[in-house]
Amino acid sequence: MANKRHSKAFKQMCLDRMRRCDNISALSEELGVHRRLLYTWRDNLEPIGSEEGSPPVSTRELTLRKEVGKLKRVLADKTVEADFFKGALQKVGARRQRKDDNGVKASTTKSGK
Repeated sequence: MANKRHSKAFKQMCLDRMRRCDNISALSEELGVHRRLLYTWRDNLEPIGSEEGSPPVSTRELTLRKEVGKLKRVLADKTVEADFFKGALQKVGARRQRKDDNGVKASTTKSGK
């Protein structure tokens, strides 16, 4: 997989093959092009929904893209929740420390042992 420039025709042929292929890694080895480069070409040459006449994205790929988007949104929501609770816990801890400045031990619940 040498570092070389590829013609637009070659890139288009690769993308046509990529659309019909289930194993992109095997295709990239066959073509002598890094797998990530194939995806870069696809993203640059075939933006999603850019043209009416463009061939449809495979249903499997479309489903996976939707799922990735959904998972990213859920992850963002959970990150916001975790940040909120982390901040709340820090505030509670700071209040406890302020109340204990007089040297008295902080009250704890009995362990029941």
